[in-house]
Amino acid sequence: MLLLILYLIAITAEAMTAALAAGRRDMDWIGVCIIACITALGGGSVRDVLLGHYPLTWVKHPEYLWMTAGAAIITAIAAPMMRRLQSLFLLLDALGLVVFTVIGCQIALEMQLPITVVLLSGMMTGCAGGVLRDVLCNDIPLLLRKELYASVSMLTGALYLLAAHYAVPELWAMLVPMGIGLLFRLLALRFNWQMPRFVYRDDWR
Repeated sequence: MLLLILYLIAITAEAMTAALAAGRRDMDWIGVCIIACITALGGGSVRDVLLGHYPLTWVKHPEYLWMTAGAAIITAIAAPMMRRLQSLFLLLDALGLVVFTVIGCQIALEMQLPITVVLLSGMMTGCAGGVLRDVLCNDIPLLLRKELYASVSMLTGALYLLAAHYAVPELWAMLVPMGIGLLFRLLALRFNWQMPRFVYRDDWR
């Protein structure tokens, strides 16, 4: 139940941040809703298609589409106020990343897939929605930039797998990895921690 509540909070927050991104690209209201739904539910959809896990979450629970679209519309109406909530959105985005990651790992474990695939399933669930949003909004995906994002997802997934391997009670096996991943992401934002960059300039002729 706790994970479901966190999931609903996460998809709502992701939809709201996606609506703001769509607004920066001057999209109409239909475009805002589409971007919001793709961002909030796209990671799980990509995971399910690649792993053959059906039905897709939003097909099984179509109310999630209404929830994310509604959150996008509310955000569009209240956009001037949303600027004051930037810190809250960063917190909720980080929460969504770790929650989606654990859910993705759980689904892959239930399918008895190899550990590598479990970790990738968690990362896809956590990050793919944001990648789709950035591509559709003509931005370089956050996953491919120097921010600690995919690495936080991988860390969270690895800690969850470790806890599951040692038969830690399910509640703690979820909460501790999510807490550590959330803290790591917030610290990275606060202190501007970055991944090493590969910079190449072809100056020869």
